[in-house]
Amino acid sequence: MSRNIKLIWDFRGPNAQKTAEHHCIHLKEFVALEELPFQEINSHRFSDFYTIAYVIVSENDMLTFRDALKPHRGEVAP
Repeated sequence: MSRNIKLIWDFRGPNAQKTAEHHCIHLKEFVALEELPFQEINSHRFSDFYTIAYVIVSENDMLTFRDALKPHRGEVAP
């Protein structure tokens, strides 16, 4: 059984939330164009100055996403 991996992009500053939300639009466009499977694309606001955008993918597909999209970091999804 394959684990799920959360690929994360960090955004900081007063426009972090809007930037992360916009990044999610591009992630959705990418998966549609490339016809790639994914579990979830979303953003999460931690504070006024820190928001992340993320995509959750199967560990089997992680290298494809990582190499094409260059996330800042990744972790095993809960």
